[in-house]
Amino acid sequence: MSLIDIGANLTHPSFEKDLSDVLDRAKAANVSHIIVTGSDLESSIQSTKLSKQSPNYLSATAGFHPHNSKNCQNQDWAKISELCSMGEVVAVGECGLDYNRNFSPSKIQRTIFRKHLSLASEIGKPLFLHQRDAHQDFYNLLTEYRSADLRGVVHCFTDSETALRDYLDLGLFIGITGWVCDINRGEELRRIVSFVPEDLLLVETDAPYLLPKNINPKPKSNRNEPCHLDSVVSMISECSGRSKNKIAQQTRLNAAKLFSLPALLSLD
Repeated sequence: MSLIDIGANLTHPSFEKDLSDVLDRAKAANVSHIIVTGSDLESSIQSTKLSKQSPNYLSATAGFHPHNSKNCQNQDWAKISELCSMGEVVAVGECGLDYNRNFSPSKIQRTIFRKHLSLASEIGKPLFLHQRDAHQDFYNLLTEYRSADLRGVVHCFTDSETALRDYLDLGLFIGITGWVCDINRGEELRRIVSFVPEDLLLVETDAPYLLPKNINPKPKSNRNEPCHLDSVVSMISECSGRSKNKIAQQTRLNAAKLFSLPALLSLD
């Protein structure tokens, strides 16, 4: 059973000292490929470097998380655009809107999100999307670009059934994380995760965040790692009635399709 972690923040400082061990544990846990998330210029550069060092195991995204939108200067955006044209970078983002804490003003978030949407349309790569407490504006912007035939995944989906159906209507993939394993916060997601069609489902850890609560025995550290992806798959299986093997196989095929990674098709 080969698992594909489509979103891990391996450039996070918590991985600086033991990344090699983290990757070894992931491989031992049947995680066959990891997409390393870029959330600002520096992390996008670092995710690309990591992917160059392990081209058969790691891929990258490049972009500005909405929290970091206010830091996106013209020269930074030029560099992000350059990174996104590289083979190691398989998606534009992490990008989108986050009104939960408004670390960047909402108007600036929308401006920078439009840049990502235009870039993805221009270079033909999928979007790695983030949305929190901003569904309507997020959906409206995506709808504006619907004619551009954009593809993408709504990473770490945690929203409502209405939002889910809106994104599925746009043909977007849905990324499920350890949020689904949280007994309190994940209740609604557990109810609706079975509504995601098999061919639009992806799984991810969002490491080092969102450690699955169903890991047994509990790890000593609260830091999440790609090796814990199986716990996410187990919960989706429990909620949907689909077998773990079926979920693993289908999400691998979905990742290969969305991110143009044909090598994933040959994995067992």
